[in-house]
Amino acid sequence: MRGILGKKVGMTQLFDESGAVVPVTVIEAGPCYVTQVKTDETDGYCAVQIGYEEVPERKLTKGERGHLSKAQTPNIRRLRELRFEEAPQYTLGDEIKADVFQEGDFVDVVGVSKGKGFAGAVKRHNFRGGPKTHGQSDRHRATGSRGAGTTPGHTFPGSKAPGQMGNARVTIQNLKVALVDAERNLLVVRGAIPGPKGGLVFVREAVKKPKS
Repeated sequence: MRGILGKKVGMTQLFDESGAVVPVTVIEAGPCYVTQVKTDETDGYCAVQIGYEEVPERKLTKGERGHLSKAQTPNIRRLRELRFEEAPQYTLGDEIKADVFQEGDFVDVVGVSKGKGFAGAVKRHNFRGGPKTHGQSDRHRATGSRGAGTTPGHTFPGSKAPGQMGNARVTIQNLKVALVDAERNLLVVRGAIPGPKGGLVFVREAVKKPKS
């Protein structure tokens, strides 16, 4: 499983071989460092912990600095795990750059979506809304009935209703890598990814690879 951490730079567009305009998102990917290697013998499963985003030493706790000192990496504060089925071919302190992916690869991008605050059911769940005639006065965007009365006498958990919208972990699957610039640590993927500009994203090898 290949993966890398990065920041969303923003969206732009490229032209493909046929001259068509392709919307793309630019990601500042890496450099990341291997801060821990987990194996079946030591941890019960195989994984690699990678770190990203250098910060001043004062912004890390003593425990975090001690953990990073074992790998002799810079002071980094964003840590994520990559799971492997077998023992990974990484060692402590290895550097991972944007060239871990190649043009044409399919990736999944994980991020936190933009928070929209408290939203009604029409905006949050695409409800149709009520009629605007026949005596209807101020209930055009109301949710309407949420369930029966006596039986069951309550609304079920998880039903669609007004509430917090956005600010949630979102995964966009099967985005095609359009460009890789390892010298400038840039990864360009087709389409949009979750989160605002400057938001942290995790780019990994596509789990559900499309059929070629």
